[in-house]
Amino acid sequence: MLRIRLRRTGRSKAPHYRVVVADQRAPRDGDFVEIVGHYNPRSTEKELVLKEERIRHWLEQGARPSETVHRLLHKQGLIEEPPRQRFTHPSRAEREEAAAAAAEAEE
Repeated sequence: MLRIRLRRTGRSKAPHYRVVVADQRAPRDGDFVEIVGHYNPRSTEKELVLKEERIRHWLEQGARPSETVHRLLHKQGLIEEPPRQRFTHPSRAEREEAAAAAAEAEE
């Protein structure tokens, strides 16, 4: 399966990323099919340049974006659905509040 993901370039402690289409089994900085953009998170405005037409093409072909790329594409308006929320275990305080609310609802 193909993924649209980030490929790290740049020097040590100064990351720069290429947005690439690659097989999901390939290493992060390994072989890729096509470069479809680049992203610099360290610039003042977090520079993001995308080839929108090619990204739409690969999405139609069944390529799935990684979570990070999905978030970036959503911000650019290329993907409608918002990024998935990561599951986190509730804290002790949240569990106690939920238990208290459930007990109150039973009464």
